Amino acid sequence: MNYKNDVGLDKKLAEWEQFYNFARPHSAHDGKSPDESLRKKLL
Repeated sequence: MNYKNDVGLDKKLAEWEQFYNFARPHSAHDGKSPDESLRKKLL
């Protein structure tokens, strides 16, 4: 993927971070996202 400037890269990184932390299931968290796993621990 090509990026013409830092703004495009920053946007893509923010999208990936959002997906990784809130939508992507992780085997280390029994198939839950890091956000789901953390919320469960905080309750």
